[in-house]
Amino acid sequence: MEVKVLIISPHFPPINGADMHRIRQSLPYYRDWDWETTVAAVEPSYVEGSRDALLEQSIPADTRIIRIKAFDTKWTRKFGLGSLALRSLWFYWKTVNRLLRREHFDLIFFSTTQFPLLILGNYWKKRFGIPYVIDMQDPWYNDYYETHPWVKRPPKYWFASRLNKYLEPIAMRHVSALIAVSDAYNKTLRERYPHIQSGQCHTITFGAAERDFQIVQASGVQQQIFSPSPDHVNIVYAGIANSSMQQALQILMGSLKSGLARWPEVFRAVRLHFIGTTYAPNGKAESAIEPIAQEAGISSYVQEYPERLPYFQTLRLLLDADILLIIGSDDPNYTASKLYPYILARKPLLAIFHENSSILRAIKEINAGYCIPFGVPGKEAELAAQTASILHDWILKLPFAPPLNWSFVEPHLAATKTAEQVRVFNQAIKADA
Repeated sequence: MEVKVLIISPHFPPINGADMHRIRQSLPYYRDWDWETTVAAVEPSYVEGSRDALLEQSIPADTRIIRIKAFDTKWTRKFGLGSLALRSLWFYWKTVNRLLRREHFDLIFFSTTQFPLLILGNYWKKRFGIPYVIDMQDPWYNDYYETHPWVKRPPKYWFASRLNKYLEPIAMRHVSALIAVSDAYNKTLRERYPHIQSGQCHTITFGAAERDFQIVQASGVQQQIFSPSPDHVNIVYAGIANSSMQQALQILMGSLKSGLARWPEVFRAVRLHFIGTTYAPNGKAESAIEPIAQEAGISSYVQEYPERLPYFQTLRLLLDADILLIIGSDDPNYTASKLYPYILARKPLLAIFHENSSILRAIKEINAGYCIPFGVPGKEAELAAQTASILHDWILKLPFAPPLNWSFVEPHLAATKTAEQVRVFNQAIKADA
C-alpha cells in the first residue's frame, strides 16, 4: 500500500533553484519505495530566478504539482521585501490547509532553503496531526557573520538574523526527523534543541543524476560563455562566490599569478571562468570575482558571468571545460552540493576547501582530482604555489579524465539518495504512530 508525502519545495522546474534539486532528482524513484508524492511549489511567475525549460523533462510526467501564489515583488519591493518565503507564506498556509482538510497525507517534507516556511510544519502537525521532516540544506540561524565587521555582512543581515533566531525554534518544536547535508548542521541543532534526539538526525548529501547529462547530450543544448579551443585551457567554476570564500579565492588567484611567473608559456593559455556567482536577479548582479582578479593583476585571464545560467547550460559548461574548479568557505561545515554533478562530468577537479571539510575525504576516495586544504592564515602564498604546480602538471597532460573509483560514486547517485530519504520517512511515520 502506498503512503503519501506532501513535499514543500517553493523552487521547482522550470525555476532553476539550487535548493530544489534533491526533490527533482528523487521524484523518479519515490514510487519504487511505495511513496506517492505531491509537490507544493510556487507559481513560476512569482519567483525571481532563472528558468530552464529542460528541467521539466527530468520530472516524471505523472507528478502531481500544486502551484502556490505569492505576493508580487513589484509591490513588496516597495517595502524592501523580496524573500520568496515571506511572500508565499500566507498562500502556503491557506492552500495547504484546504488540501489537508479534504485529503490524507502521511508525511510533510520540507526541502527548501526558504526557511521561514518551515514554521508551517509545526502548525500543520498540531492542527492535522501529520508528522513533518525538514531537509537542512544550509544553516538557518547561525552566528557566522557576528564576528565579521558590519561592512562584510550580507544586506539586511540584522533583520534576517533576528527573524531566523525567532522562527527556527518554532519549526524545530515538533519536527519528527531532520535530514542535513552535513553532520555539523545536525550537531548544531541538537545542541540548540535538546529535545531532538540523535536518532532523529540523518546526514544525506546531495546526489547526482546521470540522466541529467543524458538530457544535455540529447537536447543539443549549448553554452555561450566560451568556445572550446586548443589554444586555451578553460577552467570553470559555477556557483556562488561571497566574502566567506576570500581565502580560497586568494589562493586561486595567487596560483595563476605564480604560474604565469614560473611557467608563462603554459599559463598564458589559462582562462578562469566564474559562472553564477551571485543570487541577485538577472540585471541586478554585481561582480564578485573581477575586483579580486584586478587587484592581483590577472584580470585578462579571468572572466566572470555573475548571473545564474539555466541548469543544463551549466552542465554543458562542465562538459566543455578542460578543468573544473570548486571553492569552499572558511566555514569548515560548508559542503558543496555541486560536487557529485562535477564528478559525473568526468573532468579533472581542483578543489580549494577548508582543511576540516568533508569534501577533502570525498574527493580523495573517489579519485576525482586534487584538493588544496586551507585553514591557517598566512599560508596563502605557499598554497598558491602548490596549486600552480598541480595545474601545471594537469595542463601538460590535457585532455584526460581522472580514473574514478566508481564504488565510492555509486552511493551518491540519485536513486541511492532517494532510498536513504525513504528510510527516514518510514521511521518518522512509525515513530508518530
